[in-house]
Amino acid sequence: MGWNILAVTRFGQGVILWLGLMTLGAADESKKPFLWKEPRVGAGAFSDALGMLDREREEYATNLAVHAINEVSKAKASAASLEKARRLLALSLHLSARNRRALVANYQLNRGMVPEPVESDYSEEVLARLLFTRSQLLRQQGGVEDQQLARIFVELAAELDPKNEDAVYASEIQRLDHGRVDWKLLTDVKSPLGQVRPDDADEPAVADELP
Repeated sequence: MGWNILAVTRFGQGVILWLGLMTLGAADESKKPFLWKEPRVGAGAFSDALGMLDREREEYATNLAVHAINEVSKAKASAASLEKARRLLALSLHLSARNRRALVANYQLNRGMVPEPVESDYSEEVLARLLFTRSQLLRQQGGVEDQQLARIFVELAAELDPKNEDAVYASEIQRLDHGRVDWKLLTDVKSPLGQVRPDDADEPAVADELP
């Protein structure tokens, strides 16, 4: 009987130790260093000629940044989520250079912090519908910047909700006619007059967790 009690005690201690190690492992996993390459947006791709009011630009910028933050948080800063976030934050800053959500998220990612998830006003499906609908209005406005943003919104809408057949079809026709959106024109804007900034030649830094 005594042996059985001793065995049970040791088994219980082993289970507690195993659970502790698993918890530490999960914590270490969430704190693993990740690679973040800050988007370089220059002076911005969209001027006052863009057919959107400042308030609307700010709203779209915020919703895109919130989606980027939640993607990174949910995926624990996986490489795919960081690349997607880089595109979304770049677009957000092109629409509104002082957007709070985008600037804070970029600051945190630069310092190895995974941003906390943010309550979103829209699901992916709803955001995709909004982007697609707005892209159609932009096309009707006819300006060069309107057409550029329309293409971006269409491609994003299809990526966000592949079940949205209208967005997917429009994105595929767009791809056949013009190719895919060149995101480097948004994420890696060169310095003016061919000047090289100090960080232009740097490799993406490995962002370690803060102490």
